[in-house]
Amino acid sequence: MNAGILSYEEADRLVREQASRLRHKLPRTEAVSLLDSLGRVLAQPITADRDQPPFARATRDGFACRSVDLAELRSLLVAGHLRAGEVWTGPALQSGQVIEIMTGAPVPPGADCVLMVEHASVDGTQVTPVRTLHSGENIVPAGAEARAGTTLIEPGTCIEPQHIALAAACGYETVSVFDRPCVAILATGDELVELGQKPLPYQIRNSNSYSLAAQVMRCGGIPVVHPVVRDSLEASEVAIRAALDCDLLILSGGVSMGKYDFVEQALARFNAEFFFTGARIQPGRPVVFGRLPESSVYFFGLPGNPVSTLVTFALFAAPLLAALAGQADLGPHFVQACLTQPVEGKPGLTRFLPAYLESNAGGANIHAIPWQGSGDQSAAARTNCFLIVPENTELKSGDTVTFLQL
Repeated sequence: MNAGILSYEEADRLVREQASRLRHKLPRTEAVSLLDSLGRVLAQPITADRDQPPFARATRDGFACRSVDLAELRSLLVAGHLRAGEVWTGPALQSGQVIEIMTGAPVPPGADCVLMVEHASVDGTQVTPVRTLHSGENIVPAGAEARAGTTLIEPGTCIEPQHIALAAACGYETVSVFDRPCVAILATGDELVELGQKPLPYQIRNSNSYSLAAQVMRCGGIPVVHPVVRDSLEASEVAIRAALDCDLLILSGGVSMGKYDFVEQALARFNAEFFFTGARIQPGRPVVFGRLPESSVYFFGLPGNPVSTLVTFALFAAPLLAALAGQADLGPHFVQACLTQPVEGKPGLTRFLPAYLESNAGGANIHAIPWQGSGDQSAAARTNCFLIVPENTELKSGDTVTFLQL
């Protein structure tokens, strides 16, 4: 076993190895209404109930015509009109004729292209084209998008609005989705008080439970927030035992080397299998990952500082949670952008620094956010991504850099 302090790449590999095992043990399923499936993970494929499109479809408002009739750009006779939702019942289009047609309407027999209205001069029932067309232009053939029975959306897809639109087009009123995994959240620390309590000068409010619950919800899980765990070995053991009916256990705080950090000791009482007990990253170095063999529950011990909690959840807990939810795309997700100021690296550490991505149609820039360390919640609130600074690397203004999406 590789328990110990690993590089980010090694820790990421171990999480993915365990996640791949979970992919072979998929969760239970349920049927939900189409709109209720938003954000859920598809369990059974969405298939085309008929050819898509079911008929040759006009993609522009204009005139259905024969491409050979446009070669000389001579005037053509309007033989009729056709709207979306109608079908042409007259004779097949003859030489010298066009049929006025709207976007989405079935192309009438005899026509092999659609002349856009912008490319025609209309005078009563006469239409004069101002350009030629090739056969098939401005027409989507029947079945060009998909044939009946084709799988359109694969199981393991996290359902987004575009998937709902496609499922609706195929007649799905309900879809089969995986059950959402249950995630127990335990924040540890004698300094923590709950939101309804007034903190003393030496206490702070328990924000990590809410941060983690929100991240779990965004990843498709169901958070179960447990009471704050006090800094003792016995309290830690009791709290862990009370959370063993979950699919994933996430603890925050109590994983450093301090005198009152008891999480690892408490987990060891359950014969925990530790995959790693730290990663060479900043922030988040003390992160712990393992499994409780008797209950087969995976756990993460995340550092208690709020920015560390955000980063380590996104890097390690989110991919495992995605696997528990049945997702095919485990993440995390990385994108590149242009850096707007220099940033220093650190020897032996991969840095994940609070940053703000600003983007428009012309491109994207990333700005590092000044911060006061991993306890700086104000900086975290201004963050929409984390800038990645590889080990022993100095980044310069104008560099193309990689960042972690939240």
